[in-house]
Amino acid sequence: MRTNKHLLFEKQAEIAKAVAHPLRIAVIDFLKDGEKCVCDIAEHVESERSNVSRHLGVMVNAGVLSCRKEGLKVFYSLRTPCVLDFLGCATRVLKHQAKEHERLLAAL
Repeated sequence: MRTNKHLLFEKQAEIAKAVAHPLRIAVIDFLKDGEKCVCDIAEHVESERSNVSRHLGVMVNAGVLSCRKEGLKVFYSLRTPCVLDFLGCATRVLKHQAKEHERLLAAL
C-alpha cells in the first residue's frame, strides 16, 4: 500500500527532474532577478525559442515557474524562489567535493 510519504517522495522527484537540466538551471538563475519574457530568456541561454519554450513548459507543469501572457508575449517567473536554495546547496556540494578531491590529490 502506498503511503502519503511515498507520494510526497514521488512528487519531490518530479520537481527535481524538472530542474535537472543545465538549460533549465540557467533559466532559473536568470529568473532570480524577476520576471522575463521568453524572448529574453532564449537570448540569455543562447537557445532557440522553441527549445526554451519546451523546457519552460516542463518547469511550469512541475510548479517551479509561473507564466502569464501579455499580448503576444509570454512572461515567466519563479513560482517558488526557494528553488534557488536547492541550487545553492548543489553548489556547496560541488565545492565540498572539490576540496575533498584536492585533499586526496595532496595525499598522493
